[in-house]
Amino acid sequence: MEYPSKLLTQIVDEISKLPGIGKRTALRLALYLLKQPEEQSKDLSATILKFRSDVKQCKVCHNISDNEVCDICADSRRNHQLVCVVEDVRDVMAIESTGEYKGVFHVLGGKISPIEGIGPDDLTIEALLNRVENRSVDEVIFALSATVDGDTTNFYLFKKLSQLPVSPRISTIARGISVGEELQYADEITLARSILNRVPFEKSIKQH
Repeated sequence: MEYPSKLLTQIVDEISKLPGIGKRTALRLALYLLKQPEEQSKDLSATILKFRSDVKQCKVCHNISDNEVCDICADSRRNHQLVCVVEDVRDVMAIESTGEYKGVFHVLGGKISPIEGIGPDDLTIEALLNRVENRSVDEVIFALSATVDGDTTNFYLFKKLSQLPVSPRISTIARGISVGEELQYADEITLARSILNRVPFEKSIKQH
């Protein structure tokens, strides 16, 4: 499709680089912005730039935060001896929305995936091991997606955590989450039950 303006072509190209947005959707969004007051576009641009430059990664759990330590890690009412390991920020949001989990999190930043070229060193696994070893952690919950890569990452973490001088109890969310399903897409009730009915990780291995 040819566009009547080079600037329109540029903005469509940039918007279409976002995940899940094709050229047609990008064109619709670009034309929508063109019809809005100029101030709205300025506010959007300023917000994106501020988000990109000012957002931080929590130095404890690697969640997105406005501060050096996120609100969850800074909350003394949370159970800091209970650490839930998740893939990314969306999973933190999904679990928090259930209102059932009272522990803290550790965000890996992805899953081990040889096909995609993602290895243990590309994730925050070393930080998790240091966190467990240097802090009083009673239990680590694996809450990764029920996929091949998720299971591979779980097993790798299990082996590493088991080798620590003081190994915590290791559990995994119950399989209320369908095999192959991404955690962030599970409904709140199913996700809450999966966390509350978590099982020792060793048992989950035997079930496979």
